[in-house]
Amino acid sequence: MNFIKTAIDGVVIVEPKVFNDARGYFYESYNENEFKANGIDCRFVQDNQSKSSYG
Repeated sequence: MNFIKTAIDGVVIVEPKVFNDARGYFYESYNENEFKANGIDCRFVQDNQSKSSYG
């Protein structure tokens, strides 16, 4: 994940790494350790997103 600080104090843009191909995509939208390492302390362990295409 890329964490991009902004000019607004406390506002960070989080860009997940998206893995995609003809079948669909997958990305981890939240990871507690990654967020903590970037100064965001929030108790939520992990969240993933995926989409699969027919065929």
